[in-house]
Amino acid sequence: MTIKAERAERSDMVLKESESELEAGDPAPEFELEGVDGETYSLDSFADDEALLLVFTCNHCPYAQAKFDLLNELAAEYDDVAVVGINPNDAEEYPDDSIDQMREYVDDGKVDYDAYLRDERQDVARAYGAVCTPDPFLFARDDDEFELVYHGRLDDALNPDDEPTRFHVREAIESVLAGTSVDLEWQPSRGCSIKWKDD
Repeated sequence: MTIKAERAERSDMVLKESESELEAGDPAPEFELEGVDGETYSLDSFADDEALLLVFTCNHCPYAQAKFDLLNELAAEYDDVAVVGINPNDAEEYPDDSIDQMREYVDDGKVDYDAYLRDERQDVARAYGAVCTPDPFLFARDDDEFELVYHGRLDDALNPDDEPTRFHVREAIESVLAGTSVDLEWQPSRGCSIKWKDD
């Protein structure tokens, strides 16, 4: 068993695949969430961006950790795309996912998204139908609102130790920025289950 697989077992991981009921063209559900920088973020915070990549993620899950570098790269590469991590996990049961630990991940450079937000009440994760970490949603701006254009895996590396050969999210972003439709099959993301407070 690999080190990452051992960590997955120790983290009480339940493997899940994404299954949101949001469909192509649906507007992004509204939210107001605290960021690690102490600011409050909403959809309006990203109104100047052409696209918004919301990824429900966390600190402790090896599947989420395996995508840190890709999300950091996307945030640095695309000026017109906001890359936003949202951590909804129950931090009482999983203290690695507390906002203090989220700040540490940002401070030491593990996480370098455009924003890293805490969904303490888990209302936002439920509104989006997120079920796993990572669970990515890509929205394109249409006039004054963001509409869903892609919900699925970030790349084709489905296990933490796999090396990706195709980056689905990058293809989707490139389509949005080129003004063309996102012609990708929505294959589910895979990761640890979101740690709900009532589980």
